[in-house]
Parts: sequence; C-alpha cells; structure tokens
Amino acid sequence: MTTSTHPTHTGTLARIGRGWRPLTAWPKWLAAGLLAGALAACGGGNSGPTGDAGDPAVIPAPAGAGDFKAAVWLNSVAPLDIANALQASGKSLPGVSPMYPVTNYRLEYLTTDGDGQLVRASGLVSVPLKAPGALSPVLGYQHATIFSVAQAPSNRAVPSELAVALASMGFLVVAPDYVGYGASKGVPHPYLQAAPSAAAVLDMHTATRAWQASAGIPDNGQLFLVGYSEGAYVSMAAHRTMTATRSAHLSRLQMTVAGAGPYNVQTTLDGVLRQVRDEEPLLGALLNPGFLRYLGSSVRNDVRRAILKKLMPEDTDVALDARFLDVYLADDEYQLNRLSNVHDWQPDKPIYLHHGRDDRTVTHGSSLSTLQALQARGAGGLVSLTDCTAQPSDHGNCLPPFVTFMLNRVLSTPAPPAQLSPG
Repeated sequence: MTTSTHPTHTGTLARIGRGWRPLTAWPKWLAAGLLAGALAACGGGNSGPTGDAGDPAVIPAPAGAGDFKAAVWLNSVAPLDIANALQASGKSLPGVSPMYPVTNYRLEYLTTDGDGQLVRASGLVSVPLKAPGALSPVLGYQHATIFSVAQAPSNRAVPSELAVALASMGFLVVAPDYVGYGASKGVPHPYLQAAPSAAAVLDMHTATRAWQASAGIPDNGQLFLVGYSEGAYVSMAAHRTMTATRSAHLSRLQMTVAGAGPYNVQTTLDGVLRQVRDEEPLLGALLNPGFLRYLGSSVRNDVRRAILKKLMPEDTDVALDARFLDVYLADDEYQLNRLSNVHDWQPDKPIYLHHGRDDRTVTHGSSLSTLQALQARGAGGLVSLTDCTAQPSDHGNCLPPFVTFMLNRVLSTPAPPAQLSPG
C-alpha cells in the first residue's frame, strides 16, 4: 500500500527495464593505502571471454522495481534561510541564488541491490513553491561519496544542503540516497557498480512521477541529470541505461552534466597505481596492472582489508559492497568493464563533462578517455569535456566551479513552449 503525507575539448508513467592485521612481507599496505585514499575521496591483464554476452547497460528489472511506496513531508524552508545557511557554512557557490520556498519530502520506493534483489530505498524530493501555473524542470541530483547514513539527502533536508538550494532556484529536485543509505541502511552499498547505481536513479524517477501524479505536482516535462565525483558516475550510468533500454524517461532527458567522475574505473585505478610507482618505485613495480592477480591470496586479502579500511572510516554505519575491487585485483578487465565501466557507449542526448587536470583523486584521464570513447561511438558534438580552471584544479577545488558550470548549461536550455523558465 502506498501513502503520501573554461576550455573545451573537442511524460508517461512506465516501469523501467533496467579490523585488519599488518602485512608481514613487503609493506604493501602503503600502496594499498594510497590507492584507497584516492578512492575514498571520490568517491589490467585478462581480456576475459570473447564475444558479446549481452549489453551490461540493459538491466533485467524484477517485478516491483520502481514502485512508489511512501512520501513523507519533512519540512519547508524559506529562501532567506537557505542563503544565510550557505553563507554561514562558508560554501562559495557562484550562481546559486535561492529564490523560492522549498518543501522537502522523503520518498521511498523499490529498486535493486548489487545482487539484483529488490530492496526498499529512499531519496529526497525538494519542490519549489511557485505561482500557479509556473511549472518546474526536474533536476536529478546524484550526490558524491558519503560515509554516514546521516549524510544521505533524505536525512539532510536542511537549508545548507545543495539539493535544497538548487530547488530554491526553481528546480524540482530528485536526489536518491542510493542503496545502503536512508531506508536501505544495512544493505551493502554497491559502490562503482553500474547496474544498481543506474537502477537507484531510474527507479526513483519512476516512483517520483507516480507520486507527482497522485499528489497533483506537475513538472514542465524536462529532466536533467547532474552529479560530481561518485554522483557523476551514477548520473552517467543512469543515462547509459536510459539509452540502452529506451526508457520512458529518455524523451524527457535534456542532458547530463557530470564532474570529475570515475566513469572509466580501470583508468581511474591505473592512474592511482602510477602515483604509487612515482612515490614508491619498488612497491609500484609489485603492483603493476596486469600482475595484481599474481599476488598471494593472503597478501591480496590484507590489501583488500586495508583498502576497505581506508574507503570507510571505522565508525561508519554504511556497509560497502566493493566487488569492483576484487575484480580489479584479479586483473579481469572484461568483468570490470561489465560490472563497473560506464564510459564506452553511444548517447543521443548531450553530455557535458567537467574535470580538473590536477585531480589525483579521480584522474583527469577518466574523463578524457570517456570523451574519446563516446566520440568514437559516433557521439560527435553531443559530448564535450571542459577543464576546471581552479588553481590548483584538484578534486575539492573544482566542486564550486562545477556547480557554476552545471547551472550555466542547465539554465541555458529553453523551457518548453507555454512554460515558464526555472528561475
């Protein structure tokens, strides 16, 4: 039962198919720590079987995926409170100008976990209060890596939350918590796994549209996907699956704007290993891609435990499904591509990438290789990569410029005929 309470490189309702011990031999924990430290902030040898085992972007959706379960009113926030909270937090986000009061809801729905099993998940829906007849575009906002369930969007419907601030600019914001957070606390978070990442987004949008219809909250028919770091990865995964399945949401999608995402997981991890070789040449030689599978099982287990320790603080309440790491440590490029990579496909809607060349958390090469792969597939001018101009252009410094870049792209999109613009 449901209830409703910069430089550039060149609306129908439908279900979507879609504690560790020290090492005893070489001190490989040091290299593992460097690797994990880079991954935590975000967020090959075997070619595998030959032939096509099916499109990994086509998600077999079990019956019930995308079902709307509940919507709970959380609070209402005034634009002045949002402006004051952003100023008090020290967040400098040029282009973010709160205009409208925002009403926040926690929406619960069914999606799938890393094993394809149904799970009850949640997310934040932030609705701007506008004049009658002024409809809002939908902004699908995917958050970056977080280490506590308390940081999930539906648990942080506060004036300083970016999703709330964006809603105050006139967007109806849909922000999934992701599996492992919010209502699905305790279920392992399928980190850098393309299928469940995409499902969390698409299933929430399906459920949100059902809730909008029942609650009498229309939108203007436009959808934008945006995100930074892990949020960029999740946005790209969702866009890819929309395209592969010809999702009902695809006709509404205007573009994806993604910043500093590990779309090419192989390239991202290889870039971190290059850092290890630069800083610790002896250890780097032992951990070269293509030779990781030759590590002894006990050493590999120690490395894995060390990485997981670095990925999540000891006091975290988030369980992590890091199977991508096991695949990478096995040098299995084929399986890593099917499980995790979201960089090589052919879009038919624009994708705007943004990344800093000084980023050592998610290497710039992830975005560059994504640009090249998408264009090689025939995307042409639909995809572009803009370099972050912050100094230094590292992962943290490039978040504010990305928000400005994203808003410039989204706000430059004309509203549908007879509709008012978001601002």
